[in-house]
Amino acid sequence: MKFRYLIVTLFVLLFSACNFSLAEDITPPPNYVPPTPMPTLGPLFPAEAPDIENGAAIYAEKCVECHGPAGMGDGDKGKQLPVTVAGLGLPNVGRVAKPSDWFTMVSRGNIERFMPPFISLTEQERWNVVAYALTLHSSAEQIERGKSVFETNCAGCSLDFFKNQSEMAALSDADLGLLLKNGSDNVTALSGDLSDDDLYAAAAYLRTLSFAAPTPTPEPASPTPTVAATEATPSAPTTPGVETGTPAVETTPLATETAVPVTPEAIVNKVTGSVSGENVAGMNVILHGFDHASDGTSGPQEIVTLETVSDADGNFIFENVEMPEGRIFYADAAYEGVTYNSDFATVTAGVTELSIPAFRIYPTTNDYSKLVFDQVHYFVEIADGAAQVIGVYTFSNASEATIVIDSPSEVPFIKFPAGAQNIGYERTQDSAPLFAAETGFAIPPSETPYGLVAFYSLPYENKLEIAQPFSQSALSVLLLVPEGMKVKSAQLTEGELQNFQGANYREFNGAPMQANDMLTFTLSGSPKTAGAESNAQQNILIGVGALGGVLILAGAWMYLRDRNRVVEEEEDEEEEEEAIESEEETLDAIIALDDLHRAGKINDEAYQTRREELKARLKN
Repeated sequence: MKFRYLIVTLFVLLFSACNFSLAEDITPPPNYVPPTPMPTLGPLFPAEAPDIENGAAIYAEKCVECHGPAGMGDGDKGKQLPVTVAGLGLPNVGRVAKPSDWFTMVSRGNIERFMPPFISLTEQERWNVVAYALTLHSSAEQIERGKSVFETNCAGCSLDFFKNQSEMAALSDADLGLLLKNGSDNVTALSGDLSDDDLYAAAAYLRTLSFAAPTPTPEPASPTPTVAATEATPSAPTTPGVETGTPAVETTPLATETAVPVTPEAIVNKVTGSVSGENVAGMNVILHGFDHASDGTSGPQEIVTLETVSDADGNFIFENVEMPEGRIFYADAAYEGVTYNSDFATVTAGVTELSIPAFRIYPTTNDYSKLVFDQVHYFVEIADGAAQVIGVYTFSNASEATIVIDSPSEVPFIKFPAGAQNIGYERTQDSAPLFAAETGFAIPPSETPYGLVAFYSLPYENKLEIAQPFSQSALSVLLLVPEGMKVKSAQLTEGELQNFQGANYREFNGAPMQANDMLTFTLSGSPKTAGAESNAQQNILIGVGALGGVLILAGAWMYLRDRNRVVEEEEDEEEEEEAIESEEETLDAIIALDDLHRAGKINDEAYQTRREELKARLKN
């Protein structure tokens, strides 16, 4: 895997919900906290029928940014990847997908395709999102047609087989189609001369029988919102790696709910909640409601935006709100330039009152001296006259104030050595969420630690002195350098030799640092290589524990200009193979997109836009 792929891998992993663990034979460094282990896969079928409504909400949170709202592989982050993101919503992809295979992929990831494992989800949640993803390639009309095909050509046939989770998890729609065509010991073959489209439609219908059946939602009696819908609140300036306090879902123009006079006979549907902190009386609170398209062809869309004010104790209430089953609500409030939001609450069948999880606001300060670095880890690599350094900073805000950083692109509490080049940072994958502020980003008090990766490079010619400044105190410092290099420092103690993916690195442990201290060390020598294989051919992922989280480092990321030390002929051959693979994948995506458009499953505008993007990628 080349550098340009690995650097994207780093960024994808930093934003994702994945974890990696160190190899079992590696001795952890001092103060290492083991990460959450990769889940052991049990039976490859769900313990209970998957809930696709819950799966839709998870998809909007975890998947839509890469796979896109309709599963076309056109999410904002997916477009930035150097590989074609799987089009889950394409019939030629979804029809051959086995639920058990997709569950394994969601659980363990596929790093070669830049997909992380989602072990932050429970096993049932993973089955829920897989079930929802399997609906993206079919429509409500197709399912209804499939029901008619099945009932007409197999009148009185038992449906028990298709409700069996163990059986259905192992079968794709294509497998189901063959069963319906040929029959088996457990499945009666359909009569009549059926086309492939008929069989696929029947398979899509039968797939729905393995999902948790939604309870019909009672029709609300004369919904009468007492608060008119407001225009969408303009979002605060965003910062890469900073959460804005609103879910990452696609929105459409808001549906304005007209206020209707309340009658005694009307059902008063309530959404309640509370915000705590200082000055909560009379605070403007905005309620956001999201629905998912019934045909499963798009992600959640915001259709309700209501505003009210909190009472003296911070409690708020929205009355006469339509609450169909599956609708997702959350509330937010802005205070001193920072927007805070609650967690989600989902409507269940028959409820007339929904409680939004409470959330809290804090006073703000620009004094970041209250931050404490719990762990600081540095990883060094040498490549073609440059020392590349990644620093991983895990820190806490244990104060009672939100710390606002008045910069959208710089982190003033992370310092770089004099002369540092190619500077940048990203948020780590298990970091507590950073919030958007009017002038930059905000760090609220949190029991979950924050994490940032900062990287830079310095010229290197066999020897280099690095003076790394610290703006904050640090409880633990660790340095890792390639085997063969020497480190001289009065502040670092040489530790054990560690092996990561076939490459050896020497660890050096440092004493706790105080604010305004300088960590000074001298690097010299050259990395030791093993046989004919150079460090440039190593694909290194180092997991560094950070208070229950795993901070992902990519060692081979260090080759900033795609520089390789392989023999020229090997490099040309590898590039040619990659180009052929990429070309074939892109051509397949274009063909699948054309089929989808001809079938009327995607509108002209979306079709033309995506096709031009794929053509441009093919040309490149």
